[in-house]
Amino acid sequence: MARVSGVRRGWLVAAVLAVVVSCWPAAAAAAPRPRVLATTVDGTINPVVLDHLTDALRVAEDGDFAALVVRLDTPGGLLTTTREIVQLLLSADVPVVVYVAPPGARAGSAGAIITFAANVAAMAPGTNIGAATPIDTQGGDLGRKVVNDTAALVRAIAERRGRDADFIVQTVRTGRSAPADRAVALGAVDLVAEDLRDLLDRVDGRAVTLSPGQRATLDTGGASVERYELSGFRRLLQALADPQLAFLFISVGALALVYEFANPGGGLGGVLGVVMLVLAFYSLSVLPVNLAGVLLIILALGLFLAELFVPGLGVLAGGGAIALVVGGLFLFQGGTGVELDLSFLLPVALIVTLLAVGLGRLAWRSRHAPSYSGQGSSVVGERGRVRAADGEHAEVFAAGSLWRARAARGTLRHDDRVRVVGIEGLTLIVEREDPR
Repeated sequence: MARVSGVRRGWLVAAVLAVVVSCWPAAAAAAPRPRVLATTVDGTINPVVLDHLTDALRVAEDGDFAALVVRLDTPGGLLTTTREIVQLLLSADVPVVVYVAPPGARAGSAGAIITFAANVAAMAPGTNIGAATPIDTQGGDLGRKVVNDTAALVRAIAERRGRDADFIVQTVRTGRSAPADRAVALGAVDLVAEDLRDLLDRVDGRAVTLSPGQRATLDTGGASVERYELSGFRRLLQALADPQLAFLFISVGALALVYEFANPGGGLGGVLGVVMLVLAFYSLSVLPVNLAGVLLIILALGLFLAELFVPGLGVLAGGGAIALVVGGLFLFQGGTGVELDLSFLLPVALIVTLLAVGLGRLAWRSRHAPSYSGQGSSVVGERGRVRAADGEHAEVFAAGSLWRARAARGTLRHDDRVRVVGIEGLTLIVEREDPR
């Protein structure tokens, strides 16, 4: 009986194991696959980026994503916006991974501070990070108070995230930077990953600290990736926040206003100029601008306008060209990584200068051109020829134009030679010179 009971127990255990094994794939398939939300920040750090990251974090938190991954490539941006993004990352309820990529990308200035504030800071091979010294509107280092304040901010970030505070503070005080491998060795960032999939596999299981009192473990191994990119409108705003476009808008807008001054009454130049300058002001408002560069560009526009009223050898326009080029060089200087490409700056400045000189000549000729309306006009005394005639009325070519005309005496015939003796409105009064 004992042997029979043992056999029965064996069969029972085998049956249970068979059921467990058969149900295991179904249970595994039923387990939800972790999801990761991925977005990209490419360009200057400005309010558009802040709004985008705010929305991305909200989607990640509300959608129960395992993490938000921000692929970053930026030369820097506005310090005030950077502080707001840091506050956003430090108070996030979902793990944030900042990934400096692709190879050749950089997390410069403001981008470095944002990377340090992430729960996990990663870099692709061939990338670099650092040079976070604050810059003023004249392109120089800000006063000790602001530098110290920013250094205290990054030190607090380093302590909060467990990173090497010495290197991170040096990125602010001395502008220090480092390539990816060196940044990992210094303890400024966490790891180097070849690509996004490699990154997700390597951070899987890592414990991170969220807002105070909250801990989380990253569950990213084999996670599905969902993209959250800039909306069309924000993509347009981010595209406008480009130093080349800002300079082009200023130049084209100023030239359009110069054209309107040279040919008043049309309105098209004025409208185009205002639209271009409004776009330029938006671009400048979200870029780290150098005040000296702005003043030089304003001086250039003033000299171009002066060329309209004092045209000569183009001296004023030449001065405007010099001021425009130097202003463009200084407009975004100062170590922020945002600057004008000289190969773009010089051709635009040259074209604007030549057109300003041409408009100045056009305006001068327009002001000094003879008037062809009213009694005593300079057309009086001109000689011409009748092109078509109908008794006293005819069409006469005189002073380079075709006019309506009537005979002072007698009648007119085709091909008669006439002399203008007066004008009524736009009708010439002529006398025949040909004897009959």
